[in-house]
Amino acid sequence: MVSKRDYYEVLGVAKTATDDELKKAFRKLARKYHPDVNRDNPQEAEAKFKEINEAYEVLSSPERRAQYDQYGHAAFDGAQGGGAGGFGGFGGSGGGFSDIFDMFFGGQGFGGRQNGPEKGSDLRYDMEISFEEAAFGKETEIQIPRTEDCKACHGSGAAPGTHPETCPECHGSGQVQFAQNTPFGRMMNVRSCDRCKGEGKIVKTPCKECHGRGKVRNKRKISIKIPGGVDNGSRLRVANEGESGLRGGPAGDLYIYIFVKAHKLFVRDGNEVICEVPISFVQASLGDEIEVPTLDGKVKLKIPEGTQSGTVLRLKDKGIPYLRGHGRGDQHVKVKVLTPQRLSEKQRELLREFAKVGGENINPEQKNFFKKVKDLFDV
Repeated sequence: MVSKRDYYEVLGVAKTATDDELKKAFRKLARKYHPDVNRDNPQEAEAKFKEINEAYEVLSSPERRAQYDQYGHAAFDGAQGGGAGGFGGFGGSGGGFSDIFDMFFGGQGFGGRQNGPEKGSDLRYDMEISFEEAAFGKETEIQIPRTEDCKACHGSGAAPGTHPETCPECHGSGQVQFAQNTPFGRMMNVRSCDRCKGEGKIVKTPCKECHGRGKVRNKRKISIKIPGGVDNGSRLRVANEGESGLRGGPAGDLYIYIFVKAHKLFVRDGNEVICEVPISFVQASLGDEIEVPTLDGKVKLKIPEGTQSGTVLRLKDKGIPYLRGHGRGDQHVKVKVLTPQRLSEKQRELLREFAKVGGENINPEQKNFFKKVKDLFDV
């Protein structure tokens, strides 16, 4: 008696394989060893095909897989009758039959696909907007090239005054049946009708406007509203503004992808706005009230006495509006203290006097820093 190969080995998967991994491996091997693909050696292909199906019939069933994992092939010896390992090709409670049928017959069952209405394809439009437009929104018009039903023939493809005729080959179904020999017997399959190209109708007198296609390529202007608060990568959906549908089906949708230009002054962090504002050494030391830019224009900001470089001050509700909800984020002003580079002799003298009056050449924070450095490297 010839010993059977391990089912996991047959499918080329690990024992921990998920249902999706099992299905993927099964479909790949079933396509590879289908007798129609291996006409040079159909007997060997048929044997492989049956072995693959038997393995999947067991492993795709949770109950049978559990039995197989515990007892191996002995779990099914004598328990089933006929076929390879007793499963008879399409038998059992596993998914082998439906998976093979989906694979070779397009997942449409014995009746094949229905030649009914189909939704049109979706379209994508990339739009670049300014920082301010992203913050507050905008209304604009865009021009979209898309396929539409021909107005002259109303999408039928037939010249005005005429009508498409039912295809005599497929009798309007758009499909024809044909027989196919498989390892499991003779089965009926379906394919698109060559005469009517799967449409189910034939146009004998084509429309001159669309040349019988029923579709024309047009550029259409569409008014859109960009809501305030959008950001890079935001996607807006405009329903029914995509490609027109087939056989009376609805149009697809238009998706607008937003790309925001960088700003010279502002940086965005969620709904917060950050900007850096330079001030002088004197303003930082004595304090001051300065004007700073915001998305709403210039506003007054108080600089406290003794402000250090890098200090961040907040302007409430001067950030980006929330996309879904009320209110706005804040603006954060990062203060940058400028050190004067060109000093007159009088300015140098005053600064030396300032240091002298202070009673020390360096301030306490500097002393603390240098002490930490000394402690770190002192052995």
